[in-house]
Amino acid sequence: MLLFRVVKTKSGNRAVQVIKYWKGKRIIVKHIGSGNTEKEVLALSEIARSYILDNHHQVPLFADLEQQDTVLLLNQCEYQGFYYRFLYDILYSIQSAIGYTTSVDGMLNDLIVMRILEPASKLRSIELMETYFGIRHRRQRYYESALKWLDLKEVVEKQTLLFAQREYGFDFSLLFYDVTTLYFETFEADDLRKTGFSKDGKSQQPQILVALMVTQEGFPVAYEVFAGNTFEGHTILPVITAFINRHKVKNFTVVADAAMISATNIEALQKAHINYIVGARLGNISNDLFNDINTQLPKQDGWITRIKTDKGYLICSFSQQRYRKDKYEMDKQLEKAKMLLKQPSKARNARFLKIDKVTIKLNEDLIEKYTALL
Repeated sequence: MLLFRVVKTKSGNRAVQVIKYWKGKRIIVKHIGSGNTEKEVLALSEIARSYILDNHHQVPLFADLEQQDTVLLLNQCEYQGFYYRFLYDILYSIQSAIGYTTSVDGMLNDLIVMRILEPASKLRSIELMETYFGIRHRRQRYYESALKWLDLKEVVEKQTLLFAQREYGFDFSLLFYDVTTLYFETFEADDLRKTGFSKDGKSQQPQILVALMVTQEGFPVAYEVFAGNTFEGHTILPVITAFINRHKVKNFTVVADAAMISATNIEALQKAHINYIVGARLGNISNDLFNDINTQLPKQDGWITRIKTDKGYLICSFSQQRYRKDKYEMDKQLEKAKMLLKQPSKARNARFLKIDKVTIKLNEDLIEKYTALL
């Protein structure tokens, strides 16, 4: 049987020891420490009790009559490691607030948290979860569960929309739409993972195209996945139409960049009575429309003009900061063109140069147009 005792030392302090008696002899099992105040001695006594309980599973015969305030003595502690539990608890609480913890597999939620902290493969993430959070998941369980997660898309979208409506007042009236590519660390393609234009510069590796819709606060509410070789301009109509039909949306405006829009897309959006705000490429507009913009828009910071066209209203604004940036880029390209005039053999595919079979000269019409655009 183990006991602990408090004895005075030569220095006048009091030492706390764990002892046992064997064949009439007292044996010191562990010296806990020494203290010179009553509070320190009480703290060391609690450590001694914990040591007896943890290491020898010996329960005291009599419970303490009252709980004593204890002090944690760092010099009596042993470093075991640490976990990033605060970060995990914060991210998990966000998942709970949205409603994912009640509708989504716990392993999937943990993988999402791990993806935020340190992106890695699924199996590597399972290992890192134990290292960072002290959470263990069996690798076999991933293989058993992963296929079931494909059926969660509608459930997750519903929970997300409810959260956006509750917290952000989302009413479907305005959504921002864009796409990106996600590549895979393999060179083997399949029906979904295909090579295409890669935004990551990984044109030799198969990828998928992800279309994402977010609220004006930037909160994502819906997504779709396409084969990696899909042209991004072909995605907006099916994604937007399916979203409107799925949620029976009556008032809707989509905001997208110029890459999403073509004459065909605009005609289809108008036919479906879908409001849209899209980026326009001024370099591709007609000369008459270009002259109207150049005439109506003063080159003063913040000025805006609105011009009616057959594709809707064209809204143009002037930014002094953007003007300086574009002018700087144009001046660099113009200087490069002038330099290449002296080296005809290197003058292929250079902006502001007009090249035919016999001569190479500056493209004065293009220079004039870009100067006017500035």
